[in-house]
Amino acid sequence: MIVMMRSSIFAILCLMMGMFSTAVFAADEEDEGNPLANIPLRPIGPAITSGRISDFAFYPGGDHEFLVATSSGGLWKTDNGGITWNPLMDKEGSFALGVVELDPNDSKTIWVGSGENNAQRSVAYGDGVYKSIDGGSTWQNMGLKDSGHISQIWINPDDSSDVLVAAQGPLWNDGGDRGLYRTSDGGATWNRILDIDEHTGVNEFVVDPRNHDNIVASSYQRRRHVWVLINGGPGSAIHKTTDGGATWNKITAGLPSDHMGRIGIAAAPSNPDMIYAIIEANDEEQGVYRSTDFGNNWSKRSSYVSGSPQYYNELIIDPHNAERVYSMNTFTMLSNDGGENFSPISNNWRHVDDHALWIDPDNTDHLYIGGDGGIYETWDRGDNWRHVRNLNITQF
Repeated sequence: MIVMMRSSIFAILCLMMGMFSTAVFAADEEDEGNPLANIPLRPIGPAITSGRISDFAFYPGGDHEFLVATSSGGLWKTDNGGITWNPLMDKEGSFALGVVELDPNDSKTIWVGSGENNAQRSVAYGDGVYKSIDGGSTWQNMGLKDSGHISQIWINPDDSSDVLVAAQGPLWNDGGDRGLYRTSDGGATWNRILDIDEHTGVNEFVVDPRNHDNIVASSYQRRRHVWVLINGGPGSAIHKTTDGGATWNKITAGLPSDHMGRIGIAAAPSNPDMIYAIIEANDEEQGVYRSTDFGNNWSKRSSYVSGSPQYYNELIIDPHNAERVYSMNTFTMLSNDGGENFSPISNNWRHVDDHALWIDPDNTDHLYIGGDGGIYETWDRGDNWRHVRNLNITQF
């Protein structure tokens, strides 16, 4: 019965389309004298340009030269503050990127983690870690090809061959390259230094700038099926090592006791002992937490979490003010009291769904924000925005 009804509906639609086509042809014949009839249609691109931004990497010495990793449009570079753009990865194996990092010792060396680092329905996966040593002219895939989604890369400022990579792992299946990986030879070989289980990867981590053997990392258990997203479980936790990853301790002091989901973690540049975490958990325990002893003990600051943790739950700390905390969200939120209270920054004339933020270390009122609508710049800490309209990407 259902099949017959569908067949009848399909037949009616076909008849209507045929009638519409006939009407169009008839209209074309009648419009031969129209002065616009001989002007051909041409594609001019999407009506509202740009799409989801994953990450920024700014070159030293200014705010005009930077890289933009996009969730579905590859890697782009500007050297004039966004007036013009050059694509750098159009010929590589993945157009979906999660993170980009510049080598602090050599700005011609670029590391890129492929695969958008979200668990969204529309997320696109990647094929590992890429490296360029000539400013993006040529690239080499450095492995971890079954990581699916790379969420963070750290390059040792004292040794460029020492690199850490956080891999969330494939979203739609278990296994793969998931966890925290380290290379000591510039990416020729990799060692998984934090391995939880086949369902759990690593979301983010912080490295102690005073002692690079001290690392605090957040593990993330998630799995998407057609009918549901499992966002959390016993694998999600905060872990700490003091020996460079040889051994780890699972941290529990002051943290939620029930299963957690996505945990965003960030350090305060002006106070190396201070770490913030935004934790998806049950209604009573979820929220923003803070440690003042580099991850050993935590205290809850508020019950605030982003509207959709699998899509956001990322914190960025002001480089000079440890109490000023930005939270990526549908509408980016700001706390000026160490995470106790959050309020939205202005969204006037700006797209929603924010995923990346750069704070100018020389003028912290100057921000670049990236989200589903592309790139925006402000000089008054978010009261007014300029849209970078010419980044020629879009996302389905």
